[in-house]
Amino acid sequence: MMSRSYTNLLDLASGNFPVMGKEKERRRFPRVMTVPGNIAELDDEQANSVTSENPSSVAGERMIIVSNILPLRAKRKPDNKGWSFSWNEDSLLLRVKDGLPEDMEVLYVGSLPVDVDPIEQDDVANHILEKFKCVPAFLPPSLLDNYYHGFCKKQLWPLFHYMLPFSADHGGRFDRSQWEAYVSANKLFSQKVIEVLNPEDDFVWIHDYHLMVLPTFLRRRFVRLRMGFFLHSPFPSSEIYRSLPVREEILKALLNSDLIGFHTFDYARHFLSCCSRMLGIEYQSKRGYIGLDYYGRTIGIKIMTVGIHMGHLQTVLRQADRELKAEELKQQFEGKTVFLGVDDMDVFQGINLKLLAFEHMLKEHPNWQGRAVLVQIANPATAKGIHLDEIQAEIEESCNRISKVFGKPGYEPVVFIHRSLSISERMAYYSIAECVVVTAVRDGMNLTPYEYIISRQGITGAAETGSNLSGPKKSMLVVSEFIGCSPSLSGAIRVNPWNVESTAEAMNESISMFESEKELRHEKHYRYVSTHDVAFWSRSFLQDMERTCADHFRKRCWGIGLGFGFRVVALDPNFRKLSIDDIVAAYCRAKSRAILLDYDGTLMPQNLIIKTPSAQILSLLNSLCADPKNVVYMVSGRDRESLSQWFRPCKKLGLAAEHGYFLRWPQQEEWETYGQGSDFGWMQMAEPVMKSYTEATDGSGIERKESALVWHYQDADPGFGYSQAKEMLDHLESVLANEPVAVKSGQFIVEVKPQGVSKGLVAEKIFISMTEKGEPADFVLCIGDDRSDEDMFELIGTAVSKNVLSYNTEVFACTVGQKPSKAKYYLDDTTEVMAMLESLAEATSPVSSDDEAHISPRRFNRLVTFDD
Repeated sequence: MMSRSYTNLLDLASGNFPVMGKEKERRRFPRVMTVPGNIAELDDEQANSVTSENPSSVAGERMIIVSNILPLRAKRKPDNKGWSFSWNEDSLLLRVKDGLPEDMEVLYVGSLPVDVDPIEQDDVANHILEKFKCVPAFLPPSLLDNYYHGFCKKQLWPLFHYMLPFSADHGGRFDRSQWEAYVSANKLFSQKVIEVLNPEDDFVWIHDYHLMVLPTFLRRRFVRLRMGFFLHSPFPSSEIYRSLPVREEILKALLNSDLIGFHTFDYARHFLSCCSRMLGIEYQSKRGYIGLDYYGRTIGIKIMTVGIHMGHLQTVLRQADRELKAEELKQQFEGKTVFLGVDDMDVFQGINLKLLAFEHMLKEHPNWQGRAVLVQIANPATAKGIHLDEIQAEIEESCNRISKVFGKPGYEPVVFIHRSLSISERMAYYSIAECVVVTAVRDGMNLTPYEYIISRQGITGAAETGSNLSGPKKSMLVVSEFIGCSPSLSGAIRVNPWNVESTAEAMNESISMFESEKELRHEKHYRYVSTHDVAFWSRSFLQDMERTCADHFRKRCWGIGLGFGFRVVALDPNFRKLSIDDIVAAYCRAKSRAILLDYDGTLMPQNLIIKTPSAQILSLLNSLCADPKNVVYMVSGRDRESLSQWFRPCKKLGLAAEHGYFLRWPQQEEWETYGQGSDFGWMQMAEPVMKSYTEATDGSGIERKESALVWHYQDADPGFGYSQAKEMLDHLESVLANEPVAVKSGQFIVEVKPQGVSKGLVAEKIFISMTEKGEPADFVLCIGDDRSDEDMFELIGTAVSKNVLSYNTEVFACTVGQKPSKAKYYLDDTTEVMAMLESLAEATSPVSSDDEAHISPRRFNRLVTFDD
């Protein structure tokens, strides 16, 4: 049962939510039922989470694409009675379906680009659902303003483009009410998705930063829902992102997706760094795929630039050809070499930097004066942008200055077009441009260079038809290194737009290059763009989502946590929580028991600085050691001096130090050595290497044991420490290649120890010893918490086949914490471990002094403590 308070926005936004845009209840349009029962049962007042075990009512897979805006155009009918809708052919999301299987139905969920009167909303919703398979989310005006124009455009958008709110008018201070509106809007979108969702059959693909917390709303309802997210904007470095007050809430919400996509590795790397630094989650790369292990689920990371739609652009090219716009432009700019810029009017597009670079080029290369022209198309801002007035004034000043200095009759050096152009008009301008210049200081993708490349290739068969768009196939590009498409354009001249002088030289180089070189670069560009179109992108994303979600129905999944702390725990069906009743019953049935325990992280919490065992632990160990049926062992990674001192009160307690290199049997004082050899000359080779890394890594240190060296970096910078550990591992393996040692990495450690030493081998010695004494174990309890304990679990898993344990032995291999493990059971923390052991101690049969006198020494309990 999930707490009702979870569904309250107070939990989700960590603040008090005002009633936002509450309206009169309206009739909902028809929808597909996803769970048995009434529609009302899906409302947010529902206490129980809906899981995907509910039967689906629709057969066949579907893709539900969720975005802030639906790919529709809307206009009022001439009689002002109702609306007329049509597809927005320029929308990227409309083209996503071209890469999906033909039999896969596609539904769109999003808001409309127009404000629809509440009275008309039901009719509009029914109409576009029936005709376009679109589900509209109607946001009240006040909510829309705070959600889109507020949090999206004044908080996320500037921050993701590296603009920090140093002052109230510089990006805007964090506003809690705008965050609450963002959460409210995402919740409304989730309700619309749920209205048409079939959780077992559907894929959900969420797009862009407007809906970054939507995955949590959907995941808490359907724990096995196949869900992907793609970010179309940059993702900032951790140093920038960590300034966001709700940074962890957004990260955790995104991690409720199964696949998270980015345009470039830089953006993905920044996201992974944030997960590492703020959530302590490290990524792994296996067979070319990057994944984050999050509570047993593997969240895939997809890196691929989005493409353009080849068929649509070919159609547009033909339309532009028919309109003869290209011919008009050729006549207008006859004898001129045209640079072209196509940008949105906002602070991050670097339009003025481009003008300054063009001005510098004309100064430094006067031979282009009177010949080179910069045509700058500036699309009007679609939202309330930051510093728009200042930007426009700056651009206007630069245009006037350049025209005044270099202009003359018949020559206008800068042509500034501040209006929206249709895509066919843009194609016409592309056709006459010798070079397209993109100087954005930060941009997510920017498809302008791709469109330019396709337009310069021309219409298929254009030469035979005498098209105005046929001609030499060249596409020179000067692009900012800070835009998403830059890495994919290897033939482009990449620039730092802030360096005006180098950008000016790049512009000169682009138009001064040999024609053959230009054509070769174009051929390289076209080969990539034509094969990596939007269909390739969507098909690849779907394939990765299918691969990532492949084991959804193999694992046991359930949701835990409140608010944005909600996450899904996914575990192997054979991996379950250790039942106290079950283990106590097995314990009471057994005649010869072996108990193997770890210390740090198992009996003693990891976060405590003082590691000395408490009186409670010592008393518990002595109680377990008092039962004649018990054969109890423990092994630790700690040194033997510490273990001897700490467990001196436990006379019957056997100790194994340093992962079993040293072993002390119960009621004995001498330690035995079980390592291969006693030559530790390799330490003189390994320690200098570790010291060099310690000096270079603040917060790290070396622990010297008798048989091992351990480098700790838990107090170092997470990213730097992890990087240094990987480098040290390679360095030590190289230096110690011919030495009888093993170099291993663990949780914030790198350890060098003798070969043939592990907790698994110690466990094997214990079981063999018991068998040789005629008392083979019929009950085994083994508990540990980290990677070194996995050796024990692995040994126990194969002990029957190796004849180390009998087939009727009841085995309880248990790890501490819900995480992937070779153990079959888990307990959540040290508190539960202690409670379980106390239950066993209470079930331990009492021993009288007379009975104890007749107990054979071999029946003494041996308890060996296992540690990191």
